[in-house]
Parts: sequence; structure tokens; C-alpha cells
Amino acid sequence: MACKGSTMQHHKGRKTALFTLVGCLTFSSLAGCTAKPPKDPDELADYKAANDKFEPFNRKMFNINMWVYHKALRPVGRFWQKHVPQPIRTSVATLNETWREPAVFFSDVGAGRPRRAGDAFMRFLLNMTTAGFYDVAKHLGYKQHETDPGMVLALWGVKSGPYLFLPGLGPSSFRDAAGYALGQGLTPINYVPSGYGLISFNWGYNILGTFNTFADNTDQLDQLEHQSLDPYAFMRSAWQQQRQSQIDALKADHRATTPDWY
Repeated sequence: MACKGSTMQHHKGRKTALFTLVGCLTFSSLAGCTAKPPKDPDELADYKAANDKFEPFNRKMFNINMWVYHKALRPVGRFWQKHVPQPIRTSVATLNETWREPAVFFSDVGAGRPRRAGDAFMRFLLNMTTAGFYDVAKHLGYKQHETDPGMVLALWGVKSGPYLFLPGLGPSSFRDAAGYALGQGLTPINYVPSGYGLISFNWGYNILGTFNTFADNTDQLDQLEHQSLDPYAFMRSAWQQQRQSQIDALKADHRATTPDWY
């Protein structure tokens, strides 16, 4: 698989570049990393339920991720958690959520959910009055929700494909990996022009957002490692259940178009 393309054109963001690199490394490696289905009926049922035909490859990627986590990301997350005041951390989290709202909006439109789309649109509009650092929309009745292209593809009946653990991105699937790429294309900050300082802002808010994420999740990751006999399998199961729960919530959301307070 060729690794060339227009990923870095117009500085579309390190996430898109990372996804392209991940795709090149992943799909060129999967062919020789397929787990053979077991013959025992009970083990075969578990194998099918896990949907993890590339488990040898996925476990290698998981181990690499955890090595990087312990060597770099965990110390940074702990430092951020200890030395950065909670109001600043909350503002960074709100900023990241605000810049994701356009992708959420277009995903909601694609899912045929006008109420959710309206909420996402108003969240972006209202929160940008504070440059995205304060969640004004929440206090006006527009609560944050998650919708992404992978969920929309599921709503359209696209099968998930096998489970994947992607380096730098974590748990995913063929459908959600494609959805991630679409989501990056729907994120306006990835199209900022040069010369306005916005590229530096794009990198800055993504890096700070990464620090914030690990600061919020180091306790859970530590608990996962210490209390689970198989952290990889536990994370896989937890992600698959959470993902299905998000998709089910999207399917069941048939609220009226206008918000509750209207």
C-alpha cells in the first residue's frame, strides 16, 4: 500500500497525518497477523464475539502504546494533573470539544437527527463567543453529545469489520477508522491558512488536549493494568460495549427538533 498522498497539504493537522501513517503501517502488516479461529465450540463463540481476527497485531500495537504511555504520556499526564489548576484544564477540555462541534453537526445531519444537529450548531456558535474556552451553551440548555461519522456509518448499516488497535489512536475498527478520517475532514481547524498564527494554535490546542486527556485518564489506565488479568482484552470489551451503547443511543434519539426549554 502506498503511503503517499495529500495528507500534509495546507497543514491539515497532525491527526490526519497520523491517521495516514497508521493506515500505511497497519494495513501493510495485517496480512501476516491473523489469528486462526479455534476449533473448540466454546472458544469459537468467544472468538466471534471478540471480533478480533487480527489479535496478534493488535496486541503488539497495544504493548507499544502502553510502553509509550509509561515512558512519556503517564508522567506528562501526572504532571499536568498535579500542577495545572482545574479551571484551566476544564477550559482546555471545552476548547477541544468546541472545535469538534462542526464534525458533530455534520455527523448529526448525516444521521438525520435535526435536534442533535441543532444542538451541535448552537454549541459551536455560543461557545465561540468565548473563543471556545467556556461552555456557555451548556448553561443555555445545549448539552454536549457525541456523534461521529463512524456512528453514522453504523446507522446506515455499514458493518464494523474486525476490531483494530491502532498505534496512537487506540481501540477502533475498520468502520471507525474510516469514520475517523471523515471526521478529520469535517474539522475546520484542519484547514486554517498560514500566516495568521492559527497553525500554531491548532498544534497547541491539540497538544494541550492530549495532556488533558491523559491527566483525566491515568487513574483509569493504572487501575486497568493493576486489576485486570488481561488489560488488552478488558479494554477491547469495554470499548466495544461503549461504542455499541453510543450507536444505540443515536438510533433511539427521536426527540423533537426544538430544545426542551423552548
